[in-house]
Amino acid sequence: MTINDYLLDNRAAAAKRRFGALSALFDDGTLRHIAALGIQPGWRCWEVEAGGPSVPNWLAGRAGPDGHVLATDIDTSWIDGVAPQVEVRRHDIARDDLPPGVFDLIHARLVLCWIPERDQALRRMAGALRPGGWLLIEDFDPGLQSAASIDAHLPEHDNANKLRVGFGALLAERGADPAYGRKLPRLLTGLGLADVAADAYMPVSLPALGALDLSNFDQLRDALLARGLATTEDIDRHRAAVDRGTGFASPPLISAWGRKPS
Repeated sequence: MTINDYLLDNRAAAAKRRFGALSALFDDGTLRHIAALGIQPGWRCWEVEAGGPSVPNWLAGRAGPDGHVLATDIDTSWIDGVAPQVEVRRHDIARDDLPPGVFDLIHARLVLCWIPERDQALRRMAGALRPGGWLLIEDFDPGLQSAASIDAHLPEHDNANKLRVGFGALLAERGADPAYGRKLPRLLTGLGLADVAADAYMPVSLPALGALDLSNFDQLRDALLARGLATTEDIDRHRAAVDRGTGFASPPLISAWGRKPS
């Protein structure tokens, strides 16, 4: 995947709002999972397609001065203000050579379901673990819940659901897999990892969901209009609904983890 392949271009001004919303919605769950895996001082951690600095900085605090955190992305411009032991590097998980060394923890959130080379990328990450190291993958599964409004009782809810379907159509054109999250336990087991487990979290009617939706549709507007998947009125009505505080849901985020056998 190159920067130009990605539907939600990280170079766009809306990307900063998207990263902030994703952090507000999902960081607590991500950090809870990593803490449960037993992160210790001195660990070597790799945050794949980090986006922003929040998770790398938390990892750096737990790994301490003797640890090391590698934060990679195809566009590193938003990974700023990082701790001293965080190394920021441009890297394409699907195509570039693996970073040198082996890792105690590798984490990727909202990366693999979007890219056609997801299976190759997952194998590469598993191969970069040290014996006993943990792989934590977190991805949406829009196929389990594709509706933006799960309690649709107003016209604006139907409109939001229409736009979510259009979003899904654009992602499918770029090779996204809307049923990827549910496959993660099977895929991690197939890679030979041990102690594989998973859970799911679906935010419903949280303020940051509105910010996430607006940042996404700021970037998707032209593509939706060009493909006839939405009208200007549809998008403007949705923005007005979000501004009024109407609640919308995200797809479930499935978190799956496994350990490389010693």
